[in-house]
Amino acid sequence: MYIETERMIIRDYTMDDVKDLHDIFGDAEVMKNCEPAYSLEKTSNFLSEFCIRKRGAVAAVHKDSGKMIGYILFNMFEEGVYEIGWIFNKNFWRQGYAYESCKAVIDYAFNELDAHKIFAESIDTVKSVGLMKKFGMQLEGIQRSQAKDNDGNGADLYYYGLFKDGWNML
Repeated sequence: MYIETERMIIRDYTMDDVKDLHDIFGDAEVMKNCEPAYSLEKTSNFLSEFCIRKRGAVAAVHKDSGKMIGYILFNMFEEGVYEIGWIFNKNFWRQGYAYESCKAVIDYAFNELDAHKIFAESIDTVKSVGLMKKFGMQLEGIQRSQAKDNDGNGADLYYYGLFKDGWNML
C-alpha cells in the first residue's frame, strides 16, 4: 500500500521502522488503552511478524520529517470486511494526523479494495470512540468487561462499524 495525503504518507512497514514504532509502542501513556508498553525486542518481533510478514498494519509517515508517527491496524477480517485501528506517537496527538491518515485508508478500502464494511473496537470511550464517530461509524455493540485495562480491571469493549454507502455520504 502507498497513499499520499496532504501531510502524510501511508505505506507498508519495513524493519527500518523499528525505532519509530518503539517510540509509540514503548510509551506507557500511549499504550494505556491497549496493553502494557512493549520492550524494544517485543516491538521488533511484532514489526517483523505481524506488520511485515502478515501485512496486518501500515505505517503513517509524517511527510515533512520522514518520521513514522502512526501505526494503523488494517486487515481483512473476512471477504469485504476490514478492521481498522490506530495508535499514534503522543507528540503528534490532537493535530489531525490520525484522522487524515485513517480517512485515507478508509477511502482506499472502500474505493480500491471494494470493501463493504469497516469496523473498529476500543475500550477508550474518549479519543478512539470520538474518532470513530467523526468517521461516521455507528455503535454496533458493547461487550461488557470483555477486555482488561492495563491495571487488570475489566473494561467494556466498544464495537463501531461503517458501511460503504454511509461513507460515500460524508
